[in-house]
Amino acid sequence: MKFRLLAVSAAVALSALSVSALADDRDDNHNRFTLSSPDLASGTFANKFILNGFGCTGGNISPELVWKNVPAGTKSLALQVYDPDAPTGSGFWHWTVYNIAPNVTRLAQGAGNSPATLPAGAYGGNTDFMDTGATGVNGNYGGPCPPVGDKPHHYHFTLFALGVPDVHAAGGIPKTGTAGLYGFVINKGIGPALLGKASFIASFGR
Repeated sequence: MKFRLLAVSAAVALSALSVSALADDRDDNHNRFTLSSPDLASGTFANKFILNGFGCTGGNISPELVWKNVPAGTKSLALQVYDPDAPTGSGFWHWTVYNIAPNVTRLAQGAGNSPATLPAGAYGGNTDFMDTGATGVNGNYGGPCPPVGDKPHHYHFTLFALGVPDVHAAGGIPKTGTAGLYGFVINKGIGPALLGKASFIASFGR
């Protein structure tokens, strides 16, 4: 009888722990810093978001991005969009936006197509479309246009929460620095001032 009581007590305790762990997981998911795009919910790009240039004939409109649960202490946000599958030996940077105010929760569709449509204080950084004219002006969104016949490329959208208000000043780099240089400052240079990051991946091939 004593062993039965012990077994029952252990089972009840394990059940309570499981319920508690499940509640914690749900709470963590509810409060998790996330980034998503209603325009890319299918996991791929409609033609309106594809580059208009280099053999592609899309609309080159930047997709809407939304985020939630920005970490406490965030003083600015930074966005980088990168294709690691591009046959360059170093991937390809498609879009970057820096110094987004921490109270901003979205970039509207088309916000990346002109400096004037970005949130106040934010600016588009250099990408690998620099000086080609394919995006209008340097710093604007450049959509996917992988080589014909390639396997679908994967486009990584990452939003960084930073504990500094001005990332290029904090990193001691020029405002016109490359996306890779900014990436180093964000991921390594500012140390614990990188408070969190949220990301998703969309793919496209032709």
